[in-house]
Amino acid sequence: MVELKTDKSIDEMRAAGRVVAHTLAAVREAARVGVPLRDLDQVARGVLQEAGATSPFLGYRPGFAPVPFPAVICASVNDAIVHGIPGDYRLRDGDLVSIDCGAKLDGWVGDAAVSFTVGRARPEDLRLIATAEAALAAGIAAAVPGNRIGDIAHAVGSVCRAAGYGIPDGFGGHGIGRTMHEDPGVPNEGPPGRGMKLRPGLVLAIEPMVTAGGVDDYTCDGDGWTLRTVDGSRAAHAEHTVAITADGPRILTAL
Repeated sequence: MVELKTDKSIDEMRAAGRVVAHTLAAVREAARVGVPLRDLDQVARGVLQEAGATSPFLGYRPGFAPVPFPAVICASVNDAIVHGIPGDYRLRDGDLVSIDCGAKLDGWVGDAAVSFTVGRARPEDLRLIATAEAALAAGIAAAVPGNRIGDIAHAVGSVCRAAGYGIPDGFGGHGIGRTMHEDPGVPNEGPPGRGMKLRPGLVLAIEPMVTAGGVDDYTCDGDGWTLRTVDGSRAAHAEHTVAITADGPRILTAL
């Protein structure tokens, strides 16, 4: 069931989105060569706690997962696409890191992700990240009343494919509100002009994922959570929570 949010509810979601933005900024600042991913999770926990927010990630267990998610961020490094568990791995020079984070505040959820490099960046990694960000921007630009979900999917997918990158099959964005995952689903590729019509009050998490090797398949780690590229190529992920309004898309997870 799709819930359209009131202007007041969207303002409340914006407050949750700001917490997400500040958490991602703090984690990115703390990400240095030699830092364990577990420490980044602790940084995120501190920001959430200070804001009076909770994590919709911690303890989350969808049907595919063998165990509840044990952290408040997903930390996916290099060939990890999404859902990486922040453990003892220490960041290395040149790593490509994707951090996904959510926050729940006063009953409303925000969700966003960012990718960046640690230490000396490879030019090809910067291009991959820039493409994920450009695809996100294209998807957001298509999130206007009168368009359809397929228009967002087509905008995202066109940017990714034009760059020669893969799009993990079956993964994409989602509705968001009182819970992290709501209807409708928002694919990262598809024909325009199809799917549910966008109306003011609809709030979506738009999240392109791209793989450098151009392959859409993926594999899952033994932890049951981390998705990796099948060819070992690197991946990037970008995400914002976006409200459809009569005045155009409103990004709720920006600083």
